[in-house]
Amino acid sequence: MNAADTSWIIVATALVLMMTLPGLALFYAGLVQAKNTLSVMMHCITIACISSILWVLAGYSLAFDGENALLGGWLGGLSKIGLADITRDSLFGTIPEILFAAFQMTFAIITPALMVGAYVERIKFSAVILISSLWLMVVYVPVTHWVWGGGWMAELGVMDFAGGIVVHVTAGISALVIAFILGSRTGFPKGLRPPHAPWMVFVGAALLWVGWFGFNAGSALGANGDAAMALLVTHLSAATASLVWLVIEWIKYGKPSVIGLVTGTIAGLATITPASGFVGPMAGIILGLSGGVVCYYAVDLIKFKFGIDDSLDVLAVHGIGGALGSLLVGFLVTLNGGTGLAEGVSMFGQFGVQAVGVLFTAFWSMFATIAIVLIAKAVTGLRVGDDEERHGLDLSHHGETAYRL
Repeated sequence: MNAADTSWIIVATALVLMMTLPGLALFYAGLVQAKNTLSVMMHCITIACISSILWVLAGYSLAFDGENALLGGWLGGLSKIGLADITRDSLFGTIPEILFAAFQMTFAIITPALMVGAYVERIKFSAVILISSLWLMVVYVPVTHWVWGGGWMAELGVMDFAGGIVVHVTAGISALVIAFILGSRTGFPKGLRPPHAPWMVFVGAALLWVGWFGFNAGSALGANGDAAMALLVTHLSAATASLVWLVIEWIKYGKPSVIGLVTGTIAGLATITPASGFVGPMAGIILGLSGGVVCYYAVDLIKFKFGIDDSLDVLAVHGIGGALGSLLVGFLVTLNGGTGLAEGVSMFGQFGVQAVGVLFTAFWSMFATIAIVLIAKAVTGLRVGDDEERHGLDLSHHGETAYRL
């Protein structure tokens, strides 16, 4: 065990948990109407609790028990169920395996929580619980095994340093499926009210920005140069994409908004995630620039051209950003500060490998989520009643209000 590596990953684990609680909770809560503030926070914290338990009971083993893999290597084994046989002295590289399991648990927490943004203000709380639970085990865990647990994508050579495919593509595609089946909010798109608390969105985004250093730099699993470079390029991508969004809004509407700028921040963070440990500073700026532009126009395409109420733009920002970074990484690792490609692998060869990973994950996420949502529709129902939606989910589902004025 290396004390420096262990210390850093303990900190990184706390930072990633901060991304969901309170970062994502505040970010999403500020974007909805005041009458739904607490429901969004409730979704985030409940998903965090459920995912933690499921991860320890079975998720970690099925994702990372590569030595006893099931189904021909498509799923991890069962020897680590309940974290059995993992002692205080068990190591994963240079850190305690129990710490590695905890670090990965925070990824398992935030990934289904990201999807909350697609279905806010009109979904039953019971449906959120059932969909999130099934989704974690059926979508997230297998993909994690394929990419990080020694599965077939790892053997193929897919590059995903911190979750462009594992986290953002899975959550983005699944969010779109849920939003499509659930249907739009009443009044979508022209009759919707603007976010009720832009200041809250800003605070949540700031916490996500800082927490993302744990997400990306922590994925180096050590206090080393890879972690340092991942931290720097993460920051550069976020800063660049924020400015891109600001400039586009300024030109288009004459007034740059706080909401727009911090949405660009998240787009830059999602885009750099798969490449963060592989690329250098200039690549970080390039990814922030490309992510800012592509994700901005993806928001308009999905909501207003396709008419799908992905309420808080989970696919456009996370899914498209994560996919874009995953596809570009093979070209950018050769720039100054990058790790380069494996011997005998060309840039276009790596692009092909990345495309296979992105597309297969997207299709798996889509079809599995369709099945999960249909199960939830039959068991709990999906959508709240018209009166509940009109009065807000805070009171109708939780008997509380965020504000007493």
